[in-house]
Amino acid sequence: MTHTLNLIFKRSLQLVGFLTFSVALIFPASAEAGPAKRPVVKKAHAAKVVSKKVVSSRKSARFVAKSSRSVVVVATPVRQSFGQIAGLHSAQDPLDLKSSVALVIDQDTHEVLFSKNDHAVLPIASLTKLMTGMIISGARLPMDESITITQDDVDTEKGSRSRLRVGASLTRGELLHLALMSSENRAAHALGRTYPGGMPSFVNLMNAKAKLLGMRDTRYVEPTGLSSQNQSSAQDLATLVNAAHGDPVLRELSTSTGYQVAVGSQTLQYNNTNRLVKNPDWDIGLQKTGYISEAGQCLVMQTKIAGRKLIMVFLDSAGKLSRLGDAERVRRWVESQPVNVPKISAVASHSNG
Repeated sequence: MTHTLNLIFKRSLQLVGFLTFSVALIFPASAEAGPAKRPVVKKAHAAKVVSKKVVSSRKSARFVAKSSRSVVVVATPVRQSFGQIAGLHSAQDPLDLKSSVALVIDQDTHEVLFSKNDHAVLPIASLTKLMTGMIISGARLPMDESITITQDDVDTEKGSRSRLRVGASLTRGELLHLALMSSENRAAHALGRTYPGGMPSFVNLMNAKAKLLGMRDTRYVEPTGLSSQNQSSAQDLATLVNAAHGDPVLRELSTSTGYQVAVGSQTLQYNNTNRLVKNPDWDIGLQKTGYISEAGQCLVMQTKIAGRKLIMVFLDSAGKLSRLGDAERVRRWVESQPVNVPKISAVASHSNG
């Protein structure tokens, strides 16, 4: 009897153990007390949150909460230029230029050899500095006068950088050289700020000069080109290049390949923003580059090709080197033509004013 009871008790213990083991398999113990909660992932606006500790499979995915750190990737939309917004890039031209606006004129005869959206009014970026240079050069102010860079010259429009620190002193001639050759924004701003009558007087003179030259589509609000409110057309800019080319100071400084300035104990080396001035295949008499996102890549030049003096204007070019590529395409086209270059124009050109 005793043997039978012991056997029954032993089997009961085995049955209880089996049931306990089965329950443990079905309901595994949680690492933390309390009911398990599904992880909540909050969606961030204009940002993609990527957890560093993620374990995933086909059937399920859960976050391993060992670290609270996250990597936030902010998607910044690419800002379109005014030309892109206006649809100017849809215009097709025989040379397949990347600039949405282009104009090539014979400087002597004023004959238009190539045109593409040449009446469109767009931001002109640092092409503005050509007019800044014309006002400074024409004023006959002392070029050896020292001018100090101040906080007022720091770019608050685009936040662009400059090697000319606040407190640095350079001559007016040095600032003009850097503005035309290297497109130095603080240099250009300091030139306008220190002009007799101050910045308002200087900007008024810029607009008065444009009106005097017949540049009806042109407006200036400051001397650097950082503001997208500085606007013009290819037709007007060709007029400006022709007038600026008549000033030997502007010709020399804008085509200078490099320049050094002493700032305190440092000697700063500046180079031309247009690499074509170093190219032996080019004979450039005057040039200026420009860029802000609203304007795209811009370039104006006076050059001699196949014995002809030409004025070239390229606006709103997509790609850092595309404005130079467009200039090369035009040069090869002119060189491949007989004495009389036929005029060509873009198909279905557009204009925004």
